[in-house]
Amino acid sequence: MRPEMPYPLDQAIVRSGGLDTLLRDLTDRAVEAVPGCAACSITVRRGDRLLTLAGSGTLPSGLDLRQYENGTGPCVTAAETETEQYAPDLAAETRWPAYTRYALSVGVRCVLAVPLTVEGDTGAALNFYGVEPGVLGTARDQARAFAARTADAVDVALRVERERADATDVRTALLSRSVIDQAIGILMAQERVSARIALERLRRISQDTNTKLRDLATDLVSRVSGDGRPPSRGR
Repeated sequence: MRPEMPYPLDQAIVRSGGLDTLLRDLTDRAVEAVPGCAACSITVRRGDRLLTLAGSGTLPSGLDLRQYENGTGPCVTAAETETEQYAPDLAAETRWPAYTRYALSVGVRCVLAVPLTVEGDTGAALNFYGVEPGVLGTARDQARAFAARTADAVDVALRVERERADATDVRTALLSRSVIDQAIGILMAQERVSARIALERLRRISQDTNTKLRDLATDLVSRVSGDGRPPSRGR
């Protein structure tokens, strides 16, 4: 059974201020929650493109990028093959020589990349980095549990990005990372619908009630966060 987040996903989105911040918070939390983890990041694959969706504040610059440039590395392999990758000691690792040299140069000795289950043809992995050899070995179960907990948030973020890429110019503007984005994420999490459907529902309610879309989104976010502000009225 998948471990629960501290709050339901819709509330977590609001408490963090949006999906971007939530994902960064999760990687920072991984550093605290998984013994031996000194840095954490989220790798995603879109077609033939790899990128880091979020990273902890302790993540060395370029640590993931070197893997993407070379097309090889534990994070790349985990995201592409959906198989867990563990390198207990990079000083003795032979699978990814170019990446290994760079990782060692920035003080990383141990890497664990856990694949994330997300919808569609996008691959993803949660990457844990340690500064001592073997330091993540006894924490693999905890890392897997944390990855399972993180997968829902990553999935929602990727679905928002996919819908944004397919949207018209007007909808692209509406899907900016703002209170409207938070409201869309909340509806997606609560009702298990796509970003497009969530946005259409918000727009329909906005028109039916003669309420500005931003005010409607603010009301929804306020209700989920429980700050007690009254709903906006028609204008």
